[in-house]
Amino acid sequence: MTDWASAFGNADMGVEQALADLEREKQKLREVSKIWEESTTIVRAKDNSFSMTFDGRGELTDVSFQGSKYRSLPPAQLAHHIVEAVRQGRNEAMAKVEKVMGTGATGLDFAGVAGGKVDPMEMMNSLLGPMLEGLDGLGMSVPGPSDKGKDKKSE
Repeated sequence: MTDWASAFGNADMGVEQALADLEREKQKLREVSKIWEESTTIVRAKDNSFSMTFDGRGELTDVSFQGSKYRSLPPAQLAHHIVEAVRQGRNEAMAKVEKVMGTGATGLDFAGVAGGKVDPMEMMNSLLGPMLEGLDGLGMSVPGPSDKGKDKKSE
């Protein structure tokens, strides 16, 4: 990885801090990738009539019924148990990711991204923003997403 702060004579410690934050978050992402690939979560219904297995991303991968107790349950009750187990399994799987990611020093909510509650581009902009501002402070113009397609002659 390029040491941008050294390349510019340590003129702006904000760039150095942003790069350090970026490296910490990248390490967390590596750990999350491992959880997504290797982790499983098993949830059993309260009445022990079935169990569900979830992968590291919280996706349902297996349902296993124990005995025939599920057959004697009223359909509405069985449906309630199924929905409850799916919620619990997803929450437990996401908790494993959240334990690794948390929000960190940068205030980024990776569990929110994983759960679809946070826009990944907003997250990356908040992480890279201090570095880009530091480059602007060094007299370097860094085009942003809003600069795409601008005609250089009109500036």
